[in-house]
Amino acid sequence: MKGVSSAPGDYIYFKSQVPLHKIPIGTKQWRYYDYGPKTVPPLICIPGIAGTADVYYKQIMSLSMKGYRVISVDIPRVWNYHEWIQAFEKFLDTIDVHHVHLYGTSLGGFLAQLFAHHRPRRVKSLVLSNTYLDTRTFAAAMPWAPFVSWTPSFLLKRYVLTGIRDGPHEPFIADSVDFAVSQVETLSKDDLASRLTLTVDAASVGSLLLSDSSITIMDTNDYCAIPQHLKDELTERYPEARRASLKSGGDFPFLSRPDEVNLHLQLHLRRVGVEPQPEVVKTISRDGADGTDKSSQSEKKSDEEKKDHSSNNMHQGSGSSSPDQSPTFPESSGSSNDPPLPTDTIQLQSSSIDNLIFVHQLAGEVYQSCLLFTLCYCTLVLVHGGFISRQSV
Repeated sequence: MKGVSSAPGDYIYFKSQVPLHKIPIGTKQWRYYDYGPKTVPPLICIPGIAGTADVYYKQIMSLSMKGYRVISVDIPRVWNYHEWIQAFEKFLDTIDVHHVHLYGTSLGGFLAQLFAHHRPRRVKSLVLSNTYLDTRTFAAAMPWAPFVSWTPSFLLKRYVLTGIRDGPHEPFIADSVDFAVSQVETLSKDDLASRLTLTVDAASVGSLLLSDSSITIMDTNDYCAIPQHLKDELTERYPEARRASLKSGGDFPFLSRPDEVNLHLQLHLRRVGVEPQPEVVKTISRDGADGTDKSSQSEKKSDEEKKDHSSNNMHQGSGSSSPDQSPTFPESSGSSNDPPLPTDTIQLQSSSIDNLIFVHQLAGEVYQSCLLFTLCYCTLVLVHGGFISRQSV
């Protein structure tokens, strides 16, 4: 699988144009992107366990250019669902957003439903993708959940990644898996532990005041980490919801099938009454790196051309030019006569140091995991032997 250094070109450009926000709210650290006209009710994207705010960058780039406001968030470090609801409400208050449309995938879809159940006045519509209604299935499959906060980071990452199907894929699905894996590598141990704890925390979605007509269920028909019977339960709960089936896309259709997903999101937003404002949109095109709107940008460009034209006429009339007026060239133009830097040597030295640091960290985590495994094993033996009760564990 590809590493972080193999990030797609459109993602690299997205990072250079759309600012990442990091704000502390109470004891929680929120990391999010917010792009598009502020006067439009936002679509807030909530990822699953193996996702960050970055995984929805294709939706931010596409929908914001059409006049929609898109907010993509990281799941903060919360350990139960009551904490999630309170933290998310404080986040909305902080960014001055009162009514929202939520798009959640996997765990994010479950969190979106819970928030809609407990705060019905704030949620105007839902888009649910590859998600579920309760956590019983996941709790039964993870009996070691009480020890998750003691588990080393590399074991948590391995457990999360085992839920992502690896092997031969269509190229666009393989690329989406590579990108998701690179995002998992950026998560800390506590972030992973809190998300896994949310997955097994006993909770279920109650009845929603939101009508089925304000809900879109967007699922993929090929392999998905969410069992099919859980997705069927979701469909039965909202029988009048709009269905948007994707022939393929895997666990991350927003990355592998962005055009289809963006189209369904647009149709959903129009159906629930969200009016885009393309006339005030900020451009993310290469000509609009400064984030100005298109009209002001074109006016600015024409003014600059006029100034350049008049300046050239003055230079031609005088027949001379000062050193300060010499043209500048971009760094990549190759006009400099300076010898190239020995980048291969620098990269080799940096790689060797990184490898030594990685081996050192891995050895420490392996040692820690052995100790924790021994502790867990002894605890289980004592429980089964009747020396201590399950309640004390």
